[in-house]
Parts: sequence; C-alpha cells; structure tokens
Amino acid sequence: MIPTLRRALANDDQLTQRPIDLHAYANDASHFLLTPQAVAIPSNAAEVGALLKASAEVNLPLTFRSGGTSLSGQGVTESLLVDVRKNFKDIDVLDNGARVRVQPGVTVRALNARLALYGRKFGPDPASEAACTIGGVVANNSSGMHCGTVDNVYRTLESVVIVLTSGTVIDTGAPDANEKLRALEPAVFAGLEALTKRVRSNAESVATIKHQFSMKNTMGYGLNSFLDYEDPAQVLAHLIIGSEGTLGFVAEATFRTVPAYKHVTTSLMVFDDLFTANESLEALVGSGAATVELMDSLSLKVGQTLQGAPQIITDLNVHSHAAFLVEYTASSAEELADRQATGMSLANSLKLSAPAQFSPDTKTRTQLWKLRKGLYASVAGARAQGTTALLEDIVVPVPALARTCAELSVLFDRYEYENSVIFGHAKDGNVHFMLTDGFHTSEQLGRYSAFTEDMVELVLGEGGSLKAEHGTGRVMAPYVRRQYGDELYDVMRELKMLLDPAGLLNPGVILDEDPKAHLRHIKVTPAVDPEVDRCVACGYCEPVCPSRNLTLTPRQRIVTLRAIETARLAGDTKLAAELEKDYSYESVDTCAVDGMCQTACPVDINTGTLVKKLRAKNVNTVEGSVWDAAAQHWSAVTRGAGKLLGVADKVPLPLVLGANKAGRAVLGADVLPLYSPELPAGGRQRARPAPAQEPVAVYFPACVNTMFGPADPRQEGIQESFGALARRTGVELLVPEGIDSLCCGTPWSSKGMEKGRASMGELTISALRAASRNGKLPILCDASSCTEGLRHAIEEEVPPAGGLPLRIMDVVEYTAEHILPLLPAGKKVASLALHPTCSSTRMGLNPALQTVAEAVADTIQIPENWGCCGFAGDRGMLHPELTASATEVQAAEVRAFGATTHASCNRTCELGMTRATDHPYEHVLELLERTTRP
Repeated sequence: MIPTLRRALANDDQLTQRPIDLHAYANDASHFLLTPQAVAIPSNAAEVGALLKASAEVNLPLTFRSGGTSLSGQGVTESLLVDVRKNFKDIDVLDNGARVRVQPGVTVRALNARLALYGRKFGPDPASEAACTIGGVVANNSSGMHCGTVDNVYRTLESVVIVLTSGTVIDTGAPDANEKLRALEPAVFAGLEALTKRVRSNAESVATIKHQFSMKNTMGYGLNSFLDYEDPAQVLAHLIIGSEGTLGFVAEATFRTVPAYKHVTTSLMVFDDLFTANESLEALVGSGAATVELMDSLSLKVGQTLQGAPQIITDLNVHSHAAFLVEYTASSAEELADRQATGMSLANSLKLSAPAQFSPDTKTRTQLWKLRKGLYASVAGARAQGTTALLEDIVVPVPALARTCAELSVLFDRYEYENSVIFGHAKDGNVHFMLTDGFHTSEQLGRYSAFTEDMVELVLGEGGSLKAEHGTGRVMAPYVRRQYGDELYDVMRELKMLLDPAGLLNPGVILDEDPKAHLRHIKVTPAVDPEVDRCVACGYCEPVCPSRNLTLTPRQRIVTLRAIETARLAGDTKLAAELEKDYSYESVDTCAVDGMCQTACPVDINTGTLVKKLRAKNVNTVEGSVWDAAAQHWSAVTRGAGKLLGVADKVPLPLVLGANKAGRAVLGADVLPLYSPELPAGGRQRARPAPAQEPVAVYFPACVNTMFGPADPRQEGIQESFGALARRTGVELLVPEGIDSLCCGTPWSSKGMEKGRASMGELTISALRAASRNGKLPILCDASSCTEGLRHAIEEEVPPAGGLPLRIMDVVEYTAEHILPLLPAGKKVASLALHPTCSSTRMGLNPALQTVAEAVADTIQIPENWGCCGFAGDRGMLHPELTASATEVQAAEVRAFGATTHASCNRTCELGMTRATDHPYEHVLELLERTTRP
C-alpha cells in the first residue's frame, strides 16, 4: 500500500506513518476521533490526482483535510488523510479586487488581508476565519455572521478547478469546460444531465429543494444546483460546493468578492430572556440590520470570564438574559448615521434589560466580535474536565425561531443537559447549541440518541434544516433521508456513485445507511495538564505558530499528549513509548514558547506554558546546576558570551564551526548553541551613568545587548541610542545598581529552569523596587521579550507596605508617548521593512512601534505573512531549522520589498530576521536616534 502511495508524490517525506504524525492529525474541531493509517501532503493538483488513482489501486479510502476547524466529523478518517493546508496557498487578485482566484490552503483571514488593499472582502465570514481555509469553506459551503444565503460560497462562486476521482482535471471557468467534461468523462456528463432532468421533472422534488435552500442549508448535497444550472460543468461546479470532499478535490476556486464596508456601527442589545429577544427578531431584520447575532444566558456568563470582555457584559448580573449583537453597515458616514438612527429608534421601542448604545468605535466592535467569534471554543473550554463538547447547528424559518429555541430548552431539561448554550445567526434563523457530556457510557449515548431523535422531529416539524452551515459530516448523515425524503435521497446516492463509483472519498460523510453512525467514534479527552485541558482542538492557534511547517502546532502538541495519556490508560505501553520518543523533538525542543498561540486562542491557552513545564521535567542535574550557577554569576556569563562572539568574529569561520559542532555533538543540540556567520561580535557591558538630576524613569537595559553587539559595529547600540534620545528631550533616566548581574528571567523560564528563574527574579525585583523609589517611577526595558519577561517576573510580587506595584514599559512605548513629541522632525529613510515581535504583539505595543517607524521612514512595509521569527532567545541557535521554517515566507516578502532599512524592537528577533533575509536588522530606536540627530 505505502509504496503505491509514495509513487504518487515527488518526495518520500510527503507521506508519513509515524505514530506521532498520525495522532497529531487524528483530531479536528469536531467531537469525533479517528486515527488515519497514513498522512500525505501533496504539493499540487497533479499529485492529488495521482493520490486519487493510487488510493483506488490499493482500495484505501481518502479524506482531505484543510484547516481542521470542521465541527461535524468530515475531516477525520481511519484511512488516508491528505493535508491540503500546508501547500496550495496561491492568491491571484483579479479585476482590481472584484474577483479573486485562490487555492484551498489559504485562510479566510489571509485572503481578506490581501483583498483589503482593494476595499473588498470574501463573501463568507465564518467565525473561524483566522484558521479555516478556503478548501474547508468550499467543502462546507460556509457562510457566517453577515453573508447569510446571499454572499455564501455557493452564491459568490464563479468557477472551480476540480480533480475527479479518475484524476481528470476540469476547470469549469474555461470556455470549453462543458465540451471537455463530455469528452474526458462521458459517463459523468451524461449522468449529470440525467439527474438534472430527473429532479426538474418532479414537482415535489422542486418544491422541497426550493424550500430547503431558501434557508441556510448544508444538509446533504447541494441539490439546488440542478435547478439553478443546466450545463453539466456548471452543475458539477456547484454540486462540489458543500460536498465535504466526497465528490472530488477543489484545487482552485474563483469568486466574486463583496465590498468591505468601512462604515459600521455595533450594539449589544440585552433582553430579559431568550423568548423576548426572539420576539424582537423580525423587527430587527426588517430594519436592515446587517448582522443579528444571538447569545443566550450561559454564553453571556462565559463571556464575562474572558479577558477583555466589554463592560456591558461584565457589568451584567446574568440570570435568564439573552442578547443580540446588532450591526449596521453603510458605504458612507451619512448613510451610516441614518441607519444608526433607525437602529436606536427601534432599540428604544424594544423590551430591553438595559439601554442600547451603538458605537462605530473599532475597539468596542473588536471586543464584541472577539466574544462572539470565540464563543464556541470559549463555552466548550468551560466544560467539566473529562467531558466532550458537541456542537449542533440548525436552521428554521425566522418566525419559528423563538418557539424552536424555547422547545430546545425544554429538551435540554428533559435530557439533563445542564450547561447547554444557544447562540448563532438569528437573522437567518440559524442557531448553534452545545451539549457537554461524556458520550462514552451506554447511558450517556442512549440519552444523546434519544435527544437527537426529539431534536430532529422538532426542527423538521418547523420546516427547518438539521444543518445550516457546519456541514452534514458524520453527525447528521443518518438523517439526510428523513429531511429530504426517499426520492431526493436516492438522487444523492446516484450522484455519489456517479462521481465516486468506488466509494473511496470520505466514506461515512454526508451519506451513511447506519442509523447509529453519529454515535460511533466520539472523542474522549483525558486530562493531561490544567493549562491545556480546556483545549477543544479548534485549531485557531495553528496559523500563528512558528513551528507549524516544521514539526507540531499547539493543537497537535496538546492532542498528541492526550494520545500518550490515552495509550497509558489503555495499557498500550508500546504506543506510548513510540509517541514519547518523537514528542521531545517535535513538541518540546522545537516550540518557540513565544505565546503567539495564546493571542489566537479563544480560551486563552498558552501552549508554551505547557512546554516549559515539560522542559522542567526533562532538565538533568548537571544542566540545572549550570543554569542555577549562571543566575548567581550572570554578569560574568553575559560578558563571557560577548567576548566569545568577539573572538569568533575574528577567527576563520571553518575553525569556529568545527569546534562548535564538535561541542554540540558531545553536549547535545539542545544544550550548546550553533554559531552562524551573521551573528555580530559581542556588545558592550551595560553602562550605569550617574543621573544629572532627579530621574523620571528607571532604565533597565537588556543583557542580550551585552551578549550581541549592534548590527553595524560602527554604531553604539540600543542603550546609547535610547540614552541619547532621552538626553535630547530632557528625560532623566536611572539605571539600577548592579545592572550587569540582573536579568528579566526569560532564559530560565523558557528552559523550565524554575530554581534559577526564581533566584534571578528575586534579585532583579529587589533592584527594581529600590531604583523605582518603591514603585513610584516607571521601569523601561529596551528589548520587547525582556519587557514581557519583566512583566511576568512581577506578576506575583506583593508590594511592601507603602509601596506601589511596579510598572514595566517598553522603551518603544515610552518613546512614542513621551520622547517622540519633543523631537524635531528628522531626515527620514526612504523605506523601512518593519518586524513586529511576538512580545510586542502580545503586549499590544505594535501601534507604538508603528508610530516610531513612521517618524523615521517615508514608507513602512510589514510582510503580509508576518509571524514570529522562531529565534526565541537562543532557540534559533539551538535549532536553526525552526527559524528557517518560521521565516521562509515572510523573508521572501522582505527581500522582494527592496527596503533601504530594516528594524525591529528586540535584539534576538533582529538576529533571526537578519539571518533569514540577509539584511541587517537593528532596533527601531537606534534608527530614530540617527535620523533625528541635530
């Protein structure tokens, strides 16, 4: 089997059967769990076609996987899983943004970032936009909060390039698409013609289809294609939408885009209960609201616990309340004012629990949408330990929504699902509800089965659909016949046999004759660590992870750890050992612990915290003793490292690398850093100039600048540059006593060296408290990762009597607020390639970084594919492959920019980007100091 599959791919490493890879891919965001036999990562459509032929040759079913955010089980398999996320990332903007051609590995967020340059956006707007890919969006006919049934995938599709199971490739946008389909696939052509005639000639079928697809509907196949199109090629193009990888592979799709409205106003309308809220729905929809998003009482309670929740949520004493997130959009400020006035007038007539306020403020909107978009994962993350979150997705005609929600609540009580939430796209009559339970005992499965039967009767009795936007998947496959009837179900079966005669494409998805199919393969999630146990494997973290294309992503680090624990509990010591063998490198060694995953996680998980714990467990006695000693003699360590780099800078490179690699062979690649020629000579010892007058701030120069000198050896470095800026503007700084022995603690924290971190933290905090006059003065640091490290170091510090909490600021933030306004305009450089860091992003410093950058350059360029550089302190020297992988795409963008200058705000990140781009990066304040010199 494996040799046959390998022949379909260009390289051997595109196919894997390693247990850690299989278990890493076994999970998607659904409540199902199946472990594949192999994982393939094709590079292009030709390889996909070859894989389709190979799978047929060895009779092995095949399932496509994109972002893995699917909730209905359509992205998991026990056979061959084909990852089309890592490649297939081309975007081609057409007609000045009116159209776009895109491949399936692109995320919706990345596509919208490209289209934003043209004032356009992708029609569908799923809540998972940060992680879901175009391949999954097409496969599920995704819609979302705004687009409804007007701007979804089906309605905005122009053409697709389809790879059929035979390997035939059809571009439905080609002028001769119909003729080519007839010539290359005559049976498919004739079969589509026959099915079109069959559906159109049956009045009952036509009526059923028109009713079902007047709503959001992703249940079964898109039979509306037979009514909306006549040419077989166009019928095929639209049948492939929502087919969940069961009919063929979409290698590329072309869409019509929609306007990206800049004028938007948003309000949260809170009602006493769900029924009262839904009674107001028709009036809100009739007022022209672009969005009406429903959140029930439990949703609101969970929202109150989330960091950054808006005040209207945190101030609410939630009982049985429900809320609508209402939004109006317009093409001009005047039009928006009119619509907002309409909304306020309507709000004043509704039975609200609190006065509604509309706001066009971006920050307010961002807070409200962060709550709504992360609601599924947030609510699921709040579930009891050891339970599984199961999300359902229904739609009913809007007038029936209020009573449907009321009846759902009755069913929750009847079947004792205590913490079930209801939320979703009320404007479309589409709501999601969540059940949390064990789903593994006969009693639990029996309750779920009975509940599902009653829910199906309720929804179909109201003329609704059992799936509105999440796809049929495995969860509703047994109920497709009941929703459509025997005739249309038979049409679907004929369609499947026509396009997948061997039944090898994603079997068990959409169509399944087993009435108990939805009760099989339900995921069990054992507890592994409190930091990550609330993870629901949504995958939102993956696009921002620097190791995503090298080893594992945060989601995969968590689910493979769960697989290890599951194997242990099952007594499968062999599997546990195999997984653990690879876990050290794949998960622990190559994690940047940069915390970027936390910025994307709706339940605020920092997988880096887990990795630090695992590193702490792996620390050997000798290594721990060395780092403990380093904490006691940090001044000597930093100066020594700087001197070694100075020597290395003068010694022939082959001699340095030879000795270095020999040392790594003895001590280990995760202990001794690897020298590389772009590294600068060592920096200067940290200076402590005596202040001329009363200081206004404490300056904590980072030790990393002692170890690594400036990019240009002719320059003075960041401490002298910031000091010069301060002197010019009359800002007096005080450097703490004993600065050479102090550190933020990040080197110990990132390696899991708790003892050294604690002792260094105690020393540093004591010095900072003394220098800051017991907390009266702000403390400034000149490396963003060290700024964040200092903030972490003081998190648990309790101020002494009469003292104030220590205030840590980055020098970029302080400069933007206090120094830049006092500086004269300088002579700007022509263009600047700017690299925000993971720390500046996590701390919200990027607006200040942008402000400073604008003061020094005429043009600022940030790569569209910006991300963490993966240098991560010394991680990029221990494992240079991490930085190479993390920076590959953005470095190519930087090189294409042709910028005259390159800058960041953290020395090690500057080193990483220098290595990646072959352009020297420096601290943005060094550049500011030079361009504003008198």
